[in-house]
Amino acid sequence: MTKRALLSVSDKQGLETFAKELSDLGYELVSTGGTKRAIEAAGIDVRSISDVTGFPEIMDGRVKTLHPAVHSGLLAKRNNEDHKRQMEELDLTMIDLVAVNLYPFKETIANPEVTEEEAIENVDIGGPTMLRAAAKNFEDVAVVVNPDDYRKVIDGLRQGDLPHGTRRELAAKVFRHTAHYDALIAEYFTGLTGEKDPETVTKTYEHVQSLRYGENPHQSASFYKEVKEDKGSLAYAEQLHGKELSYNNIQDANAALEVVAEFHAPAAVAVKHMNPCGVGNADSISEAFRKAYEADPVSIFGGIVALNRKVDRETAEQLSGIFLEIIMAPAYDEEAFDILTKKKNVRIMKVDPALEDTTEQKLVSVRGGLLIQDKDKGTLSQVELETATERAPTEEELEDLKLAWSVVKHVKSNAIVVAKGDRTLGVGAGQMNRVGAAGIAFEQAGDEAEGAVMASDAFFPMPDTVETAAKAGIKAIIQPGGSKRDQDSIDACNEHGIAMVFTKMRHFKH
Repeated sequence: MTKRALLSVSDKQGLETFAKELSDLGYELVSTGGTKRAIEAAGIDVRSISDVTGFPEIMDGRVKTLHPAVHSGLLAKRNNEDHKRQMEELDLTMIDLVAVNLYPFKETIANPEVTEEEAIENVDIGGPTMLRAAAKNFEDVAVVVNPDDYRKVIDGLRQGDLPHGTRRELAAKVFRHTAHYDALIAEYFTGLTGEKDPETVTKTYEHVQSLRYGENPHQSASFYKEVKEDKGSLAYAEQLHGKELSYNNIQDANAALEVVAEFHAPAAVAVKHMNPCGVGNADSISEAFRKAYEADPVSIFGGIVALNRKVDRETAEQLSGIFLEIIMAPAYDEEAFDILTKKKNVRIMKVDPALEDTTEQKLVSVRGGLLIQDKDKGTLSQVELETATERAPTEEELEDLKLAWSVVKHVKSNAIVVAKGDRTLGVGAGQMNRVGAAGIAFEQAGDEAEGAVMASDAFFPMPDTVETAAKAGIKAIIQPGGSKRDQDSIDACNEHGIAMVFTKMRHFKH
């Protein structure tokens, strides 16, 4: 009995070869619209879908495969005598192979100028329906959604038939593909409505790479990216040199990119275990890195460095003198690249953190569920600083306060950052109480804390942190304010001549 293959593809890659090889294997080819024309142009015999359905393609191609003659051929079970009888009585023919890929919805909505009408016209209806029908009946119908699988299918058919395992793998790929496609459509239309908390949420991501392991060697891990392109993210970074990224590398590198993106002037950020350990701001990138390094020359060892300017020779020489896991920058001078690549294992990434962050939400998995929140994109430009103390900060102190506040936003709570002279001096991260975080930051800053400023990610519930800051020599503090006991902290600052400003914006990071 002659076997029948239905081909209807948006992506014509490999179509001509696949169609010819199917024809050579004795398959009768049936096709639609542009796919049929492409096969005919290659000199291969092919029937129109209208010959099978007895009904013309109508409504600009919106209706062509939605017909019992198509879906009975896909869904009929070959080992079901009743199905076979009905097919014979109705003079219907089995379809043994389907190759379909869908209208380019993802590519369509990637255009920032796309209209709703254009998006709607690229919502495929017949394609997903055929794919799902064929995948449901995969034991009898081979289904191909990705041109990369054409060769596997042809090789299997030449051996007599596709193994059951291969058929099931192809069906699984179809269900993933249609789920991904539908999730993109749902997300797009939900965005148009402006709904913040829809009754269900389906997020979809695309595979970037399998990782050697997760946080620890006994944990497996993979890296996936959002479909919406974000050139300033690690998912779209170009690795120019070094070993593959690990799970921990990706976590730390992402943290470094988010911190350095806060700065417009040349800036360098060193990160260890997802917390910034040194941040420098300067007129040149080499000076910015020097400041970041001097902020904590111990913790930077084995760390991640992100820079927001092209790396020059001077900066590369500084970087090469330290053991680093990853270096990230928008670009590298040829001489700088030659210096850095002398170290075989260091990962050198090309990524521009200054590009707009298009990610609007942060997703965190919890046991049995998912937490979703808006990303913390709060900046000082969105608030009016309020001087709470008798003394206002000087212009120099205010600049240091702004730097400290930009950094503390990215430090695990409870968080304290000490800064002076366009660089951090000490970072206290992830402590169970704020005084403990301050103690760590002041210990790291040492004598340099004298005359420095301090940022706190949340308000002071009591004046003990201010008292600790006064002993360390802190001259100005920035914090959200809003505690019932704010006045106690204000009084303590006034007593010690410390200027304190409120942002009225909290930056907890859990």
